[in-house]
Amino acid sequence: MLNDPLVFELSIAKGKPQSYRKKVDPKKRICPFCDVENLTDIYEQKEEMIWLHNKYPTLRDTTQTVLIESSDHNGDISTYTKEYNRKLIKFSLSCFKKMNGSGKYQSVLWYKNFGPLSGGSLIHPHMQIVGLDHENGYKYVHPNNFEGEKVFNNEKVEVNVATHPVQGYTELNINLLDEAEENLNLWADWIQSAAKYMLNVMYDGRCNSYNLCFYPRPDGGICAKYITRFAAPPYFVGYKLSQVNDEETLEKEAKRFREFFDSSSKSEQK
Repeated sequence: MLNDPLVFELSIAKGKPQSYRKKVDPKKRICPFCDVENLTDIYEQKEEMIWLHNKYPTLRDTTQTVLIESSDHNGDISTYTKEYNRKLIKFSLSCFKKMNGSGKYQSVLWYKNFGPLSGGSLIHPHMQIVGLDHENGYKYVHPNNFEGEKVFNNEKVEVNVATHPVQGYTELNINLLDEAEENLNLWADWIQSAAKYMLNVMYDGRCNSYNLCFYPRPDGGICAKYITRFAAPPYFVGYKLSQVNDEETLEKEAKRFREFFDSSSKSEQK
């Protein structure tokens, strides 16, 4: 399998606003996503959610788009109301489907960066949907990356702790197998619960960054995968070898995540 890296245009990246760097021009600290009146190249808008062309397309042979999640500069999936999060997941899925179904791209990637170690540049909550002209963005992803120690399964929505992670060590998979309205709502609820769990419970709250990546499944479904972000181990950096926790740890994590979801659901019903 050939390695065809995406080409990063450094000259374009130099003009990007930054939220995380300490030594940066104060003008570049201004959040462009808060300045809604001056946004351009908007594809679609629903309430506070805005899908638009990326003003700084740093990757060659791609179409880069941004989906602004909310007007709340410090918001996140973990802090939205259940109702708003459901709307966000459905809106972003529809935007991904439009781009993925256009026939213009070899593949389309949909993901979210959160936190200083996620690889993102702006704090304001947003996702990215990127069309790759000539590259199969899923060539290193395999069906077993969506499998794992079972947390929940009603045959339409299946949740697990990955036993074959893309990077490792702990990844949470939320698989949607049928897009009926009730299943989309449940999928969105598990996606929200996973964000809360990773940031507040997993690793005793030491995780402050994650990537949320979405993958079309071979069976027509879609997987939302949470990847915790710490310093990447040399096995992955140097050899693309992922690591996974032992079976006992995975089983405990799955049990604890299920208990967290059940407890959170009961609290919301009170």
